[in-house]
Amino acid sequence: MINLLNMLGGAGDQKGSMSYILVMVAFFGVMYFLMIRPQKKKQKEEQNMRDSIQIGDEITTIGGIMGRVVTVKEDSLIIETGADRNKMKITRWAIQSNNTANDRAEAEKAAAKAAQEAEKEERAAARGKARKTRKTKNEDEE
Repeated sequence: MINLLNMLGGAGDQKGSMSYILVMVAFFGVMYFLMIRPQKKKQKEEQNMRDSIQIGDEITTIGGIMGRVVTVKEDSLIIETGADRNKMKITRWAIQSNNTANDRAEAEKAAAKAAQEAEKEERAAARGKARKTRKTKNEDEE
């Protein structure tokens, strides 16, 4: 009788530990998709931005210094800052944003939006023209 009770109690402990393991796996899965994966994606985008810096781009460093890129090397850049054109050597990882690329992206978005609005106006004008044509045909038939 005691053996039977011990066996039943042991089986209950196994189920409890399995459910605990499943909860922990689910928790880590959720943490991965909510925190780790987006962070890796953001780091990859930042690295691509840093790798695509070209001579003439305006950049901002993580220290807040703004300047124009004069020389691009493998792991460092030389930038000009201010009206007196002071030159500074910085490392690539110190770049926070590429202002030139941001301006280009904003200009592209504005151009795309303007093109969509122009297309909408053309469609509306075509519809109005079609309505006038139908209206005059109906009047001619009467």
